[in-house]
Amino acid sequence: MTDYAKLDAWIDAHFDEEVQFLQQLVQVPTDTPPGNNAPHAERTAELLKDFGLDAEKHAVPAQEVKDYGLESITNLIVRRKYGNGGRTVALNAHGDVVPPGEGWTHDPYGGEIVDGSLYGRAAAVSKSDFASFTFALRALEAVAKPTQGSIELHFTYDEEFGGILGPGWLLEKGLTKPDLMIAAGFSYEVVTAHNGCLQMEVTVHGKMAHAAVPTTGIDALQGATKILNALYAQNTLYQKVTSKVEGITHPYLNVGRIEGGTNTNVVPGKVVFKLDRRMIPEENPVEVEANIRQVIADAAAESAGITVEIKRMLLANSMKPLAGNKPLVDAIQKHGGELFGEPIKAMGTPLYTDVRLYVEAGIPGVIYGAGPRTVLESHAKRSDERVVLEDLRRATKVVARTLSDLLA
Repeated sequence: MTDYAKLDAWIDAHFDEEVQFLQQLVQVPTDTPPGNNAPHAERTAELLKDFGLDAEKHAVPAQEVKDYGLESITNLIVRRKYGNGGRTVALNAHGDVVPPGEGWTHDPYGGEIVDGSLYGRAAAVSKSDFASFTFALRALEAVAKPTQGSIELHFTYDEEFGGILGPGWLLEKGLTKPDLMIAAGFSYEVVTAHNGCLQMEVTVHGKMAHAAVPTTGIDALQGATKILNALYAQNTLYQKVTSKVEGITHPYLNVGRIEGGTNTNVVPGKVVFKLDRRMIPEENPVEVEANIRQVIADAAAESAGITVEIKRMLLANSMKPLAGNKPLVDAIQKHGGELFGEPIKAMGTPLYTDVRLYVEAGIPGVIYGAGPRTVLESHAKRSDERVVLEDLRRATKVVARTLSDLLA
């Protein structure tokens, strides 16, 4: 048997164990918000120890986490060194995830298996890659027995809020500086670029008044409506701005939350809304933010007495490919093509991820892991999130083979 075949055989022989590992990870909630993620890190470290893998626990200071709007974060690093020289390759997956929401037909924390798929919040994004990366590492050590280079597992807990206290914190503190990295993704494409994201909170101030005498007040909702219409009009302009990266189309703006007013019979004195602006890799984030602020200011000026406060909540830069990612792309495409029986495209995604933080630190990286062709198929961030177990199995093999190549 070739080493690749032996790696595959080891993963097949231990696949039931890998599925059980994923089930146990899904069964510990990591809803963010509220963001109490340290218990999941503790449980993950316990399970890794059963495999003979010691996880360093790097707890972000409590006040820092609280100021950030979360409850607890402990990031994990497993370091495996195989000799002098060679590359250090990091594998990163995030454990934090949005709350389940409504509409589930399976227990979001059950890890239930039905018709070949494992259901649960974070089953696809991205606790499945806690499993694929861990078992790829175990297969590598059991079969290939590398004699140079290093592997690091980075299991972090701040992707949903932007990654600053996840990979960003590990990198800033000098706790890691790998040569290459692979981050959690899906099985049918290797992602080399992604959109950036700007999120802002806009507070529109007017003046409350009794609805029977509305002229004594200033309607914040009417002011907000003009601003919203001006913002939505930008989407028509954005469609004329196209990206050259396959898989990414054009910028887009979405208002995902709005609240305001005090009662039905009161002219609303304040309205707050939150917007999300996706930026293609070719855009300049500074110019994008300045433009949005100007659009809001111009629209607010059309309503006498309306004032506006704008707060930036998140600025996640886009991920641009680094030339050094070629060994990753080549290996994943080669082994993915063989194991999935179809070409694995190298492309961009309209999502934003915390992988950008590695790339900004000069570490070439790609996104690849266990999952379907699209986010829609995975039900990520929707009810009944699931991962197809055969995708998990084959992605684990692709990653194990890739690590074998990179450390050869």
